[in-house]
Amino acid sequence: MKYHIIPVTDFSQNCTLAWCDKTGEAALVDPGGEAARLINEVAQRPVTIKQILLTHGHLDHVGAAAELAAHYGVPIVGPHQEDAFLLAGLPEQSRMFGLEDCQPFTPDRWLAEGDEVSVGEERFEVLHCPGHTPGHIVFYNRDAHIILMGDVLFYGGVGRSDFPRGNHQDLISSIRTKLLPLGDDIAFIPGHGPMSTLGHERQTNPFLR
Repeated sequence: MKYHIIPVTDFSQNCTLAWCDKTGEAALVDPGGEAARLINEVAQRPVTIKQILLTHGHLDHVGAAAELAAHYGVPIVGPHQEDAFLLAGLPEQSRMFGLEDCQPFTPDRWLAEGDEVSVGEERFEVLHCPGHTPGHIVFYNRDAHIILMGDVLFYGGVGRSDFPRGNHQDLISSIRTKLLPLGDDIAFIPGHGPMSTLGHERQTNPFLR
């Protein structure tokens, strides 16, 4: 799997362009905004966008999803249906941050624990990891030893749980029972900030001690 991380918006949210090196098929993961910039980044690489993947329903991760899906003529896939209320409330989220209204939308496909998403010949297992939001999922590429993490786990931190329907206990349980058992060598691209590995966070992350 090839990838390119593109931080977008004032939230410095990591949108990831992930693609299959064999086929050139690609996905934009969590495009939080700046659609024109993302389109330009994609155009600089020999890839073809086939889908938009979402880990959860917060504005800074989905703000450009509908515009990009329309531009490329591709489906929006994810998150879990438990985040439907967040996608329906995008205008309210926009106003809360003083931004122009982001219109609500419904994904073409909701995802759940055990589902699989293909990007070319790359396979991503879907793990439902609630806590930051009730419908948060992560995309785990077992062969590439990498997770597209969203806002579950960060370098030195974990996702906030003080948003509507967030739950810190659920968040820590998701990390301990679903992510850490995957192995210390698994790298991850978080929703914000630098990459890390599960092993590094197991050993050093203050929220996991």
